[in-house]
Amino acid sequence: MAKGTKNLEAYLKILQSYEQKQIMSKEAQARARQLAEEAIALDPGYALAYSSLAATLGNEVIFGSYKNPREVLERAYKLAEKAVSLDDSLAYSHQALGFISILYQKDYDKAIAEAERAVALEPNSAEAYGLLAQHLTWAGRPDEAIPFFKKALRFSPISNPRWLFTMAGAYRMVGQYEESIAMCKKILEKQPDHLFAHTNLLAAYMLSGREDEARAEAAEVLRIDPHFSVERFAKDIPTKNQVETDRYIGALRKAGLK
Repeated sequence: MAKGTKNLEAYLKILQSYEQKQIMSKEAQARARQLAEEAIALDPGYALAYSSLAATLGNEVIFGSYKNPREVLERAYKLAEKAVSLDDSLAYSHQALGFISILYQKDYDKAIAEAERAVALEPNSAEAYGLLAQHLTWAGRPDEAIPFFKKALRFSPISNPRWLFTMAGAYRMVGQYEESIAMCKKILEKQPDHLFAHTNLLAAYMLSGREDEARAEAAEVLRIDPHFSVERFAKDIPTKNQVETDRYIGALRKAGLK
């Protein structure tokens, strides 16, 4: 059984951090990071605080928040390892370690193994299945991922937007563009400024021949991030399959993004 914390204030800060982490913006991730750091200061033995901080740092790197992403990912990896060492029975610690393993080391096998460990620890967790599906998608195995995404949705119809847009990406990868489009729109109903939902929606539109709608999404991307760079974005895509990444980036360029 996960150990948790006896410090109520630390626990409440992690709840607040988790809530902020679901909002896919630089500002929300920065706030989530600050709250996780405050929780660690209150209870230096709180495994969930370390794993939360590690995952948030990973999100910030994906958003391009740092000029030294490798150093940040190294820190995140060490934090995730510490979380596991503090509490090996905590599913989220394994989820965070798997997530950072991909971003820092491109170690897809380790990420999937950690996600499978999380599922074994919490077999009724939507988050655990969603992260397993995310890692399978990033490893270039979207066909295997989609059933796990569907299982996650059965456990929790109100789902984590991070793996929902990865699910949209899995549908795009296997050519199910309408399903990908529908998933992105579902995300954007709740988070209209979800940058990655817009980029995936753009690609799904472009790859399905709906160029006008793709260009409209390009305008939305620039509204959210006027300094959006396709080159920088491409560097942070964690997908193993380079052919698929090239298709994705090609769609962004074709829609007018630079």
